[in-house]
Amino acid sequence: MISDEAIRGLLSRAWGLGDGTRVVRHDGGMGSQTWIVDQGQRRWVAKSVAPYLADSFASGLRVALLLGEAGVSAGAPVPGLSGSVTADAVSGDRVALLSWVPGSALTGTGEGEQRLIGETLARLHRVLLNQAVPGAQSFHWVDPAAAHLGLRPWIRPAVSGAVEELAELRRESSEWPQGLLHADPAPGAFRYDAATGHCGVIDWSSAHCGPLLYDLASAVMYLGGPGRAAAMTDAYLSAGPLTARDAAGLPVMLRFRWAVQADYFARRITANDLTGIAGPGENEKGLEDARRALLLGEGTR
Repeated sequence: MISDEAIRGLLSRAWGLGDGTRVVRHDGGMGSQTWIVDQGQRRWVAKSVAPYLADSFASGLRVALLLGEAGVSAGAPVPGLSGSVTADAVSGDRVALLSWVPGSALTGTGEGEQRLIGETLARLHRVLLNQAVPGAQSFHWVDPAAAHLGLRPWIRPAVSGAVEELAELRRESSEWPQGLLHADPAPGAFRYDAATGHCGVIDWSSAHCGPLLYDLASAVMYLGGPGRAAAMTDAYLSAGPLTARDAAGLPVMLRFRWAVQADYFARRITANDLTGIAGPGENEKGLEDARRALLLGEGTR
């Protein structure tokens, strides 16, 4: 963890943001720390990740740069005085200064917001289709034999079943369109600027490469399941590189996406990783949501 004092010093040394710079802790996501940085009329976000996440963070920043070059506001990193887009704090944390994405975070409520999420995700995918960046993690990243899946009796069987179901579908189906992924497109990652009508997407903390259907399933998961996400899905399929035939695999991919949640929160609980949250209860809630989806079918219909 990096202190507010340390981030102010690093911004001054590495980016020349000294006198007149206002730095306010923001912290809104798991796995990272963030601060809002203001200097006059200019605004950025400073973001830090733990040393073990530094390489994946660098890869995610490359995706944000790629999107920025295509005209999508994605919080692209700002080069520092040395020309590098990241700097290391004394603590070892990797820090980047990100371009501000104007607008308000979406909540996913209402058909209008859902359609905006679907259209924006489709726009991202049109840029990211068949793209790659160095260091991107290849799909998929769940190991059913991982030790942390033994945390609770139900976790390993449920995760293994979802992994096997996905593998069977991939053997039977033609290959889905592939590319770079956001991997966690929750509504809050979409920022709509009413003044310009533009919707940007933030939180490119890592890079993943795999079936674009994974991102669509992730968006459906956050909206409460296929029944509640129909407007978003329809908007996406009307504009994105996936077809209705590709989307036929959505139920299986959605179940796998819940397995990813179970894997993620089991790992965090085992490691007592409280980064970005107020306490252990938030990790437990994430794991319980995954249990209810995988064992009871909640959020999968």
